[in-house]
Amino acid sequence: MTNTITPLAVFDDNYIWCIANTQQKKVAVVDPGDGLAVLDWLEASNYQLSAVMVTHHHYDHTGGIATLLERYPDIAVFGGSNSPCELINRPLIEGDTINVLEQTFSILHLPGHTLDHIAYYDANEQQLFCGDTLFLAGCGRVFEGTMEQMHLSLNKLMALPENTFAYPTHEYSLANLAFASAVEPENSDIKAAINKAQYQRQRGLITLPTQLTQEALINPFVRCHMPDVIMAAQQRVETKLHTQEQIFSTLREWKNNF
Repeated sequence: MTNTITPLAVFDDNYIWCIANTQQKKVAVVDPGDGLAVLDWLEASNYQLSAVMVTHHHYDHTGGIATLLERYPDIAVFGGSNSPCELINRPLIEGDTINVLEQTFSILHLPGHTLDHIAYYDANEQQLFCGDTLFLAGCGRVFEGTMEQMHLSLNKLMALPENTFAYPTHEYSLANLAFASAVEPENSDIKAAINKAQYQRQRGLITLPTQLTQEALINPFVRCHMPDVIMAAQQRVETKLHTQEQIFSTLREWKNNF
């Protein structure tokens, strides 16, 4: 595969993922919140834009699309079929597949953070562009959907092959790991992940992507079946919790106020 993946850091903590075919000199961008940043990168790299891939409608993920369409009016703008983003011209639903720069992506519907949230999964390259659903050691806030939907969406992602690389769209790793450590203070994998992330951030390096195999060890939101996580959640609300969904809801409310 000749494609490379480059993060563009924009705003306070967003990443725009640029999937570049080095032979064709073409690029697809995931969640371009800042169109000028993309255009500057394209010019500096001597690439042409070929597609936009939207995970959900929030402005920090879609705010640059209009600028890109002014320069590239004929490009495909992929996104969820129920998205409020009116600039999407290739609406997608669960189970659809798209071909972008010789990569085939399957579409996963992931309601929870928003109702239109989707992810793009390439089984061959083991790449997952998951927007604001799954983060390193964390997950997105539940804005439009329900706790049950978010829990199911995370389970859907964790059912993918464990070696899959997930490309979230925010640099939230240190804050997420601090919460994960509060939930599981004795978890050695979390301690190791904190040391690595601190080393990376102190040197101005990105902490992403993350692998699902790592998330299974450090992410409390996908560890709702683990005894230590269950105990921490129950201690938080001082009552017995009977389902993984209740565990997840307790953790998410805890993180909201952490």
